[in-house]
Amino acid sequence: MSVTHSLDTSTSRANPLPAPMKRLTVPKLKAMKGGEPIVMLTAYTARMAQLLDPHCDLLLVGDSLGQVIYGLPSTVPVTLEMMCAHGAAVVRGSWHAVVAVDMPFGSYEASPEQAFASAARILKETGAAAVKLEGGEAMAETVAFLSGRGIPVIGHVGLTPQAVNALGGYGARGKSDAEAKKILADARAVAEAGCFLLVLEGVMEEIAAEATAAVDCPTIGIGASSSCDGQVLVTEDMLGLFERAPRFVKRYEDFAGRIEAAVSAYAGEVRSRAFPGEDQIYRRKK
Repeated sequence: MSVTHSLDTSTSRANPLPAPMKRLTVPKLKAMKGGEPIVMLTAYTARMAQLLDPHCDLLLVGDSLGQVIYGLPSTVPVTLEMMCAHGAAVVRGSWHAVVAVDMPFGSYEASPEQAFASAARILKETGAAAVKLEGGEAMAETVAFLSGRGIPVIGHVGLTPQAVNALGGYGARGKSDAEAKKILADARAVAEAGCFLLVLEGVMEEIAAEATAAVDCPTIGIGASSSCDGQVLVTEDMLGLFERAPRFVKRYEDFAGRIEAAVSAYAGEVRSRAFPGEDQIYRRKK
């Protein structure tokens, strides 16, 4: 896909202009079950969405923005207002991928009615196409309630970060037979309830493969299995912006190192008065 640029004269910044095309839809994503793997990454800002969008089928405005953007210790403190603000930015910055927004902790668990009110607000304020919520059998009724009222839902089972306090940490799930059976039951429950996509996070490879075969909707792995119908990573982890990342992350770049080197060079030039130079200053014409 080709992308041209236009110059925004008010900011002097080049903004990518998309080639005319239709945005992917939820039904098209669901139809990718068993076909070409779905490419999914997280995005929290308009500019990052512009860069990721041509290469992705799905952009997730994840509640991981709590740690990545705001420096919070977990996703638990993330608010609906945060998700709506960042969701709207990602929709503005994209034109190809389906955009889904995480429902933050406390915005959907109390009842299906609460979940509908929160999800409706997210879709209205952001323009996104879908929401994602965590939980298995306990959330099946809510998934059915939302799906039956026209709100596309992505499920999320296995390691569910919003339940970190109950789980006791971020360790992989499914090590015991009982836990493995629970993950499979959760996957089947939310899939049968109507979710069009299912994230499998931090689970044993064989469980992810079994769950993928057991449900009709596409599965998206993160720390799961290559046999899933697609994969997702936190973009900042994949780009190497943090010193530490989960074991399941493959770093495709070392942007933290490159940024540090660039800033170090800038600081040196400022202190030596080498910057700004002739190319960066304005002079009156004689």
